[in-house]
Amino acid sequence: MKLYYHPLSGHAHRAHLFLSLAGLPHALRFVDLGSGEQKTPEFLKLNAFGEIPVLDDDGVIVSDSNAILVYVARKIGPSHWLPEDRVTEAEIQRWLSVAAGKIAYGCCAARLVTVFGAHFDTAEVIQRAHDTLKVIEQTLQDRIWIAGTQEPTIADAALYSYIARAPEGNVDLSGYGAIAIWLRRVENLRGFVPFQKTAAGLEKGNGQ
Repeated sequence: MKLYYHPLSGHAHRAHLFLSLAGLPHALRFVDLGSGEQKTPEFLKLNAFGEIPVLDDDGVIVSDSNAILVYVARKIGPSHWLPEDRVTEAEIQRWLSVAAGKIAYGCCAARLVTVFGAHFDTAEVIQRAHDTLKVIEQTLQDRIWIAGTQEPTIADAALYSYIARAPEGNVDLSGYGAIAIWLRRVENLRGFVPFQKTAAGLEKGNGQ
């Protein structure tokens, strides 16, 4: 397996994280976003939208981070990552949609402003981030993992990256105790790989 990625992309980290948690050997192929490599004809053959990550599994090309999570979970077969019962699967899909929507337009967008210089209404995206985090915080009050399972699922992998690095987008996590505990749970999983930090936003001067 080969994963086309960039170390500062939360979407790419999401895919890298799950490949590692699932214990699947894979190579990382750096995509130079700064030079626009993702828009070259060669890369557009892999993903016509010109976005990372892209997974190449021996010629099977899968683009979109959440699609990669589902593909990899199905590849390894029935497991706690994507259970087959329809109620749990529906709950997992719900949180994948949150990751693709509310997280993308909140925590992710706020971080894009400080890390990549994106042009968003800063106050608006930070407020969106907190609106979503409040729901996640409440959900985690009586859950170990976000989908209500006893073991982690791909929903936890989907949500982790941008929530963990939310302070880089000036989104303060200090008031979210249940989220803090959940983040540590993910980080304690065998195979966990950290998301590269930057000295941006509330993390200014603390990057590693």
